[in-house]
Amino acid sequence: MKSLVVRLDSFGDVLLAGPAVRAVADRSAHVTLLCGPRGADAARLLPGVDDVLVWEAPWEGFDPPDVDRAGIEALLGRLRAGAFDTALILTSYHQSPLPTALLLKLAGVGRVGADSADHPGRLLDVRHRRRDGRHEAEAALDTATALGFPPPRGDDGRLRVLPPPDTSGLTGHGPYVVLHPGASAPARAWSPHRCAEAVALLADAGHRVVVTGGADERDLTRRVSDGLAVDLGGRTGPHTLAGVLRAADVVVSANTGPAHLAAAVGTPVVSLFAPVVPADRWAPYGVPAILLGDQSAPCADTRALTCPVPGHPCLDEVTGQDVVRAVHKLIQERL
Repeated sequence: MKSLVVRLDSFGDVLLAGPAVRAVADRSAHVTLLCGPRGADAARLLPGVDDVLVWEAPWEGFDPPDVDRAGIEALLGRLRAGAFDTALILTSYHQSPLPTALLLKLAGVGRVGADSADHPGRLLDVRHRRRDGRHEAEAALDTATALGFPPPRGDDGRLRVLPPPDTSGLTGHGPYVVLHPGASAPARAWSPHRCAEAVALLADAGHRVVVTGGADERDLTRRVSDGLAVDLGGRTGPHTLAGVLRAADVVVSANTGPAHLAAAVGTPVVSLFAPVVPADRWAPYGVPAILLGDQSAPCADTRALTCPVPGHPCLDEVTGQDVVRAVHKLIQERL
């Protein structure tokens, strides 16, 4: 059986689909993952994925593209050529799978399943309704099960990626703590001065600190490192970053892709979690984690990209010393 899994969102969202992807792969001869450009690197890290198909949907993302008839027709052609027997559409709790389902039906996919609050008409062969309070990783696996893809025997359902490389040439030898100061949206980010404060206090406490960030975050990582930490800003692709995170004692990160990547390699996380989305659905999954941030702040559940409250108090009232205490607690729990 040839199966298609669809997750059109960001890097972290695709990582959270990993347990569901493995369930599909366990009962399929070939699995293609259809994702957006922001999730493609994560898709290529997932065990069970044989092929990655990248398409930017006009109904997903912070800045979706215009509706493009030619692009949609090209996608339909690729989907028809794939001759998929079944498709699992994965979405977040606030998204509808029905635009994607319509395209899959037009492409001749034989059986389509998804979680849908909206009445699907004939667009879904299997309509799942998620249970309240389920983490996004669990909800995706529940939907896969409803479509006939239960968890493989012996699979613990945690996040997982392909084995990362040894990155000691970048980080140096000996234990270290990673601090990742960036975030996919400003409302989710801890302020640079707080990140720099945490780096200085962690160094004072005797920790080696490694600061990570993308190519567009070099100025941020340089400012946060301030000569006290190993600055890897712009120096790690996703696979290499997985290696850096795997070897860390603890990762300190906002609710963004690297926090989920840390969980996927089994590293504890101090999660600076802005409540613009609910922590019970989006916190680091399957690893020891400490959440810092006021989860009852006025911005809670707004899904805001920019903080609507002056001073960003939900996160900026968290101090560097709060982070040091959380790091020490997680390290002690590992001993």
